[in-house]
Amino acid sequence: MSAREAYHAVILGAGAAGMMCAAHAARGGPTLILDHARAPGEKIRISGGGRCNFTNLYASPENFLSANPHFARSALKRYSQHDFIALVERYGVAYHEKTLGQLFCDVSAKAIIDLLLAEMAAAGAVLQLGTGVDAIARTADGFDLRLSDGRDIQARSFVIACGGRSIPKMGATDYGYRLARQFGLALVETRPALVPLVFGEDVLPRLKALAGIAVDGRASAGGMTFDEGLLFTHRGLSGPSILQISSYWREGAPLTIALAPHEDLVERLKAERRSSPRRQVATALGAVLPNRLAADMAAEAGMAGAVLADISDKRLQALAAAINAWVLTPAGTEGYRTAEVTLGGIATDGLDQRTMAATAVPGLYCIGEAVDVTGWLGGYNFQWAWSSGHAAGTAIGGG
Repeated sequence: MSAREAYHAVILGAGAAGMMCAAHAARGGPTLILDHARAPGEKIRISGGGRCNFTNLYASPENFLSANPHFARSALKRYSQHDFIALVERYGVAYHEKTLGQLFCDVSAKAIIDLLLAEMAAAGAVLQLGTGVDAIARTADGFDLRLSDGRDIQARSFVIACGGRSIPKMGATDYGYRLARQFGLALVETRPALVPLVFGEDVLPRLKALAGIAVDGRASAGGMTFDEGLLFTHRGLSGPSILQISSYWREGAPLTIALAPHEDLVERLKAERRSSPRRQVATALGAVLPNRLAADMAAEAGMAGAVLADISDKRLQALAAAINAWVLTPAGTEGYRTAEVTLGGIATDGLDQRTMAATAVPGLYCIGEAVDVTGWLGGYNFQWAWSSGHAAGTAIGGG
């Protein structure tokens, strides 16, 4: 290369994937990691209520969506959740397991950021914040870059690690996708994922009246079902089960929810009718649902104030179906503003699954959320960041 400032690798994006990549790429030579933000790992910092759900004990390729469902397998196998847990333990970061294998820091997400910064520093990677890439061009021996601070630099390898479009208030943009297009890489249509669902006026007034109520529910759409918390909001539905199903739901399609999925409501209400025939339907439902929700369901079924003795088996069955097979059609999602991740992105058919390298552009790598691999809620997307960052970083750094 010429006398111009040169690097073995330049990584755009100091998030989870980018910092993991830098820590390994720098072992092969001078490595620069850039981010237009004022601090590294901002999505790490705010994740998990500030405690970072950094991986999941049960992470496997089946927990990810992609046009190629097998693409993530190699990276996830070569750097698994157990590898990252070992790294966390090596740094003495205290953590705990919550439901469904989710691992969180005991104290603060900052421990994960500090861990990554320490790994980068140990490898010699240079972090430059408040700086972006204004222009980039492929050359015979790498890439020429014009940085936003006016510097012109060169790099043998360049990594797109600048994420997707989710949470724009954190600085998220579509720049990674534009770079991919510049180099001829295909894109899979992007959409908000792990995001609350909103509803139109046909059902919204009812949902608004129930805002704040939470149940252990079930949400089904697109051939998938999730049993987790469900929350009524002033705009529609949220909670883990809804965030999960949002990745599978499509506009115009119905959503089926169950508010007491583990209850045989018909048999329960029949038994109640035998033992307490003068009990009101809403009161009986209050044993399995929050009282306000129980009253709403009874009223919606035309049973407000009704007692069990007056309700036939057929009507009890209809009431149970209204509660545990409630079909409604969302108007849309809350969008990228509140979406935790972006579905879609840089198409995997143009990438090497072992190294995350662009097969048609030597020296170019794509990792993390920018790629068409999207995990479930619960630490899976961070695991993809660690695994894909490791795959690219070790390929660039020589192992």
